[in-house]
Amino acid sequence: MTDVILPCRNEAPALPALLARMPAGYRPIVVDNGSTDGSATVARAHGAEVISVAEPGYGAAVHAGVLAADPDDGVVCVMDADGSFDPAQLVRVAAPVLSGVARLGTGRRRPAARGVWPLHARAANAVLAHRLRRTTGLNIHDIGPIRAARRDDLLSLGLRDRRFGYPLELLIAAGRAGWRVIEVDVDYHPRAAGTRSKVTGTLLGTARAVRDMSAVLAR
Repeated sequence: MTDVILPCRNEAPALPALLARMPAGYRPIVVDNGSTDGSATVARAHGAEVISVAEPGYGAAVHAGVLAADPDDGVVCVMDADGSFDPAQLVRVAAPVLSGVARLGTGRRRPAARGVWPLHARAANAVLAHRLRRTTGLNIHDIGPIRAARRDDLLSLGLRDRRFGYPLELLIAAGRAGWRVIEVDVDYHPRAAGTRSKVTGTLLGTARAVRDMSAVLAR
């Protein structure tokens, strides 16, 4: 069994279809991070384990999910809960880790429709990914919101960021630790109706993410 951590804040409209498409052998853990739309209730009703995290921030939610994952299962995946990714593609992200070929698998977003990835968010991602390649030597093109690694490996890195800088801190730490990281293409779909990205949905959200990630690079 592979645990799938789903950081969640007000994603109730997306959860039923998302959880229904979870592949066999992948167990969803919805980490409710201050939702006010009943996301936790919806998730439980559709068979997911739910934990609540009071500390705000993407990194806080992911870290809590990693701690809650079954240590005997080994590999954990992380995926946004807004319906923008097909859970079936978790299999291709996790495959390099499950086979021992890589320590970290990440997804490179490939938009499945026009307008899925706004220009301001795509440009910010490209700049950060370029800086990451220069800093670590990793052949990474997306600060991926979908990834897989072994639970013990993630905890061994001692990641500290609890906001939007978490994914970048993970990649920097993995590069410094000499991990092999494999990036695979994943389809990037329009998120479920009634949800909005906390990062790409607005210029302010993207600016906050860039701020958090720039702080990580500065460290």
